[in-house]
Amino acid sequence: MPSPTHPATDFAPQHPVLATLFEQAAAAGRATLDAAEMARLLASFKLALAADGVRAAPSASVEICLRLYRTREFGMIISAGSGGLDVQLDEDNLKKDRALVCASTELSDADNFLKLFQRTLVYKKMASAARRGNWPLPDQQLKACFRQMLALGHAASDPAATFTLQQLELNLVADAGRLMVQGAQCELGQAVPARLPRPIHKIDKLIHPQSIGVIGVSSSNMNFGRIILRNLMGSGYAKENLLIIRADESEIDGVKCVESLKALEHKLDLLIVAVAASAVYALVDEIIETDAVESVMLIPGGLGETAASQESAAALAERINAAHGKAGGGPIFLGANCLGVVSHPGRYDSWFIPLERLPKPQKKPERNSVLLSQSGAFMITRISQNPWLDPRYMLALGNQTDLTHGDLLNYFAELPEVETFGIYIEGFKNLDGLDFAKAVRKAVQSGKQVVVYKSGKTDPGAKGVMGHTASIAGAARLFDSVLRQAGAIVAEDINSFDDLLYIAGALHHKTIGGKRLGGISGAGFEAVGIADSIESDNFAMEMGALEPGTVNRVQEILTAKKLNMLVEVRNPIDINPGADDEAHLQIVEAFLQDPNIDAVVVGLDPTAPAIRSLETSTLRPGFDITDPKSSVHLMPLLVNRNDKPVIGVVDGGTLYDAMAAKLMDQGVCVFRNCARGTKALARYFEATLNAESLIKRSR
Repeated sequence: MPSPTHPATDFAPQHPVLATLFEQAAAAGRATLDAAEMARLLASFKLALAADGVRAAPSASVEICLRLYRTREFGMIISAGSGGLDVQLDEDNLKKDRALVCASTELSDADNFLKLFQRTLVYKKMASAARRGNWPLPDQQLKACFRQMLALGHAASDPAATFTLQQLELNLVADAGRLMVQGAQCELGQAVPARLPRPIHKIDKLIHPQSIGVIGVSSSNMNFGRIILRNLMGSGYAKENLLIIRADESEIDGVKCVESLKALEHKLDLLIVAVAASAVYALVDEIIETDAVESVMLIPGGLGETAASQESAAALAERINAAHGKAGGGPIFLGANCLGVVSHPGRYDSWFIPLERLPKPQKKPERNSVLLSQSGAFMITRISQNPWLDPRYMLALGNQTDLTHGDLLNYFAELPEVETFGIYIEGFKNLDGLDFAKAVRKAVQSGKQVVVYKSGKTDPGAKGVMGHTASIAGAARLFDSVLRQAGAIVAEDINSFDDLLYIAGALHHKTIGGKRLGGISGAGFEAVGIADSIESDNFAMEMGALEPGTVNRVQEILTAKKLNMLVEVRNPIDINPGADDEAHLQIVEAFLQDPNIDAVVVGLDPTAPAIRSLETSTLRPGFDITDPKSSVHLMPLLVNRNDKPVIGVVDGGTLYDAMAAKLMDQGVCVFRNCARGTKALARYFEATLNAESLIKRSR
């Protein structure tokens, strides 16, 4: 059975033409192919030269730029889009995937790249010209051309290569149903050596440590090390399994101190380093030399974020990398500039944020998500504002001196108890973007969901990233394309990250049978707002057509509530502010039973007088969320007995926070306005349906 990432129909283990040409160029000391070598390379594409063909009218021809190029983060990338003078104009003014499409050669095949290319404006121009000229589209030639490019990309990804392809650009013209080459250029260069593989099985020691040591704990003031020690004990970690590395004390806060790493009686599963940055370099050497620790958490900043520290931080990373080549793989390091880890199964919290400032109450019957972030503050603010995200594990990567995004996702993707991932990225180490994308694909194909947000999309943002965690931001559009094709749900901004991670966790076990939506509200603007929010750049839900039986059932509900003269049954439906909790939920149930509806968004109209939405009502005592007839009591039952997704919207001020919180505490997916809820649902459906196609392709 062919591998899902290397389809047998598209890739060969070697590419003999490419190997021979590279050998010739390398022997001659050239970074380009000469004319004869280029002609031989182009011959492998089996395309005619434009000069040899009979040209149609200029208005009938369409120029295409097809590129294969090497990137620092993702390795070899294939791209296709407008050629000639239209390139920059299209890129600046068109929606996503309209001017240009790109994909990792490791994660794509010719069939799927052709489908991607068919979204572009240049393909639509080609189709229009073909209709006018009554000639066929050159889809088979395009597919063969993409297949050859992908094969070249795969061959150029050989990790053992030292001199390899950097870029191949073909300028093509589609003319009278034929695809021809107008020009080409090829660049060769030195391959970037890969880092040694990290022993990621030791991440188990990092998140489930049986012993923890802390270095940098003050005996006289509440420094970071002391706060971390207090948090470890306050989160339930057993004091007898803790040690402090400090020579001049016998104990601090009841925890035993030992003189040094050499004085340890047994190997530590985890060492938390909270010393000054200047002391880290020698300490890391000692950690490696003594082999006394399985995993290390480097808390200090100042290791690569400033220009003055970059060279020494790079040398530190090289020493850690070299240790992975020794027997046992050496210790793994999380950080530096790292907030730390919260591991609920490991019963510890090593963040240096006092627990009184960030309590972590359980909001789910079972915690089943993981939050990975380069920025500790990103995690803090997300959890503080959105406690219903409630991850099982939260890890801050910091500078990725050793462990990377790819390492951590590869490890956690294997854990059956983890269902959803939220990941904040500022930048990748060399080729780790590809490792990460492969890990996303692996997670998605095993039924998990990965929500990703990348910062540094603008020039000022990229400069901010470099100053924060010493990361290189990389191209935003390339990141978006590769990660979406891998199966990730890519968030555009921080709010959409919150929404998508929340909805992925809330709806993970619901059935996605299609993309037909039902919209219900007692507010006219909200019913319309639901319908107006169902589209994203490349996907749109549709408002489902209600069956006659559903229309009759809804009409009966409205009649029973004496609303039938005020409301016309349609989708979306405005059921009037006079509708009470029961009317809202009965109509939701009727919509859910309709085979033409795959999900429902319902505005719960908290400000309407007929809704039991207040925490306490002074005007009508007992007519509040404590009433058994309130949505707070009835809606969780409705959600649990139906497999289709339901989104509740509580659009109101702080008076209605209690209503929203009570519903969310019981597992109901609630948003505070219809646009955010519906947009998140549409993005979630797009990603889920894409994941289903990836799973089918892997079988």
